Amino acid sequence: MKTSQVRIIGGDWRGRKLEFPANAPQLRPTPGRIRETLFNWLSYDINGARCLDLYAGSGALGVEALSRGASEVTFVESDLKSSRLLEENLHRLGSDAKVYTMDARRFVRQIEGEWDIVFLDPPYRHGMLQQILRLLDEHNCLAENALIYIESERELDDLKLPPDWHYLKQKKAGQIKYYLASNNSE
Repeated sequence: MKTSQVRIIGGDWRGRKLEFPANAPQLRPTPGRIRETLFNWLSYDINGARCLDLYAGSGALGVEALSRGASEVTFVESDLKSSRLLEENLHRLGSDAKVYTMDARRFVRQIEGEWDIVFLDPPYRHGMLQQILRLLDEHNCLAENALIYIESERELDDLKLPPDWHYLKQKKAGQIKYYLASNNSE
């Protein structure tokens, strides 16, 4: 299998590389400059956090969180090849983080847990964001005052957060819009 690589940009594993399938059409790791901004936003919240990386792909967001002090990251990836490479990458880094090979929506419906930080970066132009936001809210997957990172295609304009959620930050870079939201109504 032909692979590509993405570099961890901060924390204990800074400079280490993650491999991911090169020919997976829906897989596009979050660019380094966006990850840098995101983890600047999360700098006071990441240490000791329980994180959920839905639509994990290369695992770049979740591994970056582990590298920067998250106590736990659960990865969910439906593509078998991507999931296996992610497990290999985690093993090589010495992490025992759990990788679930299943659909993110099914995971949220079936697996119990409360996470402090959730990373949402689903394939673009498939209409998955609105549904997964609703499911996260309905299935009580979020700790009190959880933070939710949302990444989408730039042209997506009608993303509605569940009741009592609000945006904390939002930016655009190239063809990407990205947000930090909270399930806290204040």
